Amino acid sequence: MTIIKVYPHPEICPEGAEIQAKPGDTVCETLLDNKISIEHACELSCACTTCHVLVRKGFSDLDDASEAEEDMLDKAWGLEAQSRLSCQVVIGEEDLEIELPKYTINMVSEQN
Repeated sequence: MTIIKVYPHPEICPEGAEIQAKPGDTVCETLLDNKISIEHACELSCACTTCHVLVRKGFSDLDDASEAEEDMLDKAWGLEAQSRLSCQVVIGEEDLEIELPKYTINMVSEQN
């Protein structure tokens, strides 16, 4: 199993987390399955930027972002060179360290 370390985020994951992930799943699905309520306004279809994450470790081991993902990332708040949409990041064999940005541009939350 791959380990995903999630850095502390004041609202979404105050204590941070270290979770086991199954290769082939996406980062967003894995976070949601582990009760880390990351925004995902477009139902994981690469049509928004609300699931934007910063991959602090393991970025170079990921598949390249698609053109559609790159186009969406251009609209993300706090864009960095290691930015990805977590709905598009397929987990491989290498461990990852993820930081959740402080803000999203989400107008409508899917959270209850």
